[in-house]
Amino acid sequence: MTTSATSRISGGAGSALGGTLPRTLLTAITPVVWGTTYVVTTELLPPGHPLFAGLLRALPAGLIALVISRTLPRGAWWGRAAVLGVLNIGLIFPLLFVAAERLPGGVAATLGAVQPLIVALLASPVLHERLTGWRLAWGAAGVIGVGLVVIGPKAAFDLVGVAAGLASAATMALGVTLTKRWGRPAEASPTAFAGWQLTAGGLFLVPITFLVEGAPPAVDAPAVLGYLWLGLVGGLIAYVLWFRGITALPITAVAVLPLLSPLVAALLGAVLLGQILGPIQLVGFVIALAAIVAGQLPAPTRRTSVSPAQQH
Repeated sequence: MTTSATSRISGGAGSALGGTLPRTLLTAITPVVWGTTYVVTTELLPPGHPLFAGLLRALPAGLIALVISRTLPRGAWWGRAAVLGVLNIGLIFPLLFVAAERLPGGVAATLGAVQPLIVALLASPVLHERLTGWRLAWGAAGVIGVGLVVIGPKAAFDLVGVAAGLASAATMALGVTLTKRWGRPAEASPTAFAGWQLTAGGLFLVPITFLVEGAPPAVDAPAVLGYLWLGLVGGLIAYVLWFRGITALPITAVAVLPLLSPLVAALLGAVLLGQILGPIQLVGFVIALAAIVAGQLPAPTRRTSVSPAQQH
């Protein structure tokens, strides 16, 4: 490959990354905020009610978004919003609850990190995007990196827990892919679009939450602050930015961003809870961050230089 051709390719990649960088950074706020969920849940919320926390993160935020936007779905979007709300929000919390109950947190987080690989596989039949070794390789690197950060030496595996963890990753991957395929209707703002899905997911969670956990827990002042953080920041603001990013950015670029969540959770554990990060975990951090950055770049293309004889 000639020097000029190489510079054109690298320049094109840099231009593509620079053009989407502000929106990518805004979208990345969402998994960073999601990464605070563990600390907020363990330090502020009453124990034993993760589904109730998920319900309060989804339904009030969805209703607030509907009031702000004053926009309801039309036609086929009633069904689409319901499907996306269940996939992106409603099913995630029960599945994560089962995984967290039956697996160490690090194992559950690592299973969730396979989502970029599932998105890469779904993008071919659903979005008609070419499956490349570049995407698969960096998706696998992301799983390895997160695993090195969060899996402890006493990690144990339970088949039901593993199935729930993988199902949560597959559910979210399908939700992200369908959100990209269907897009956002012209009449819906990002706030309205998030509100539809948060409300649908929250309504789906209502019967599950009360069947599994029973009556709501007693709530003190720290719990109120925790629920407000999860609902307003982790719910309303985070999902508005998330769905806005999904519809505007390449699907493979968005798919790797959730890898930030377990990294942020581990970092907060080290800073706030005194959980020490060793050399292996730091290596995992570097690998996972490299996978996230690589996911924002277009897959390299192989070009052959044309000789002067071939030009004639």
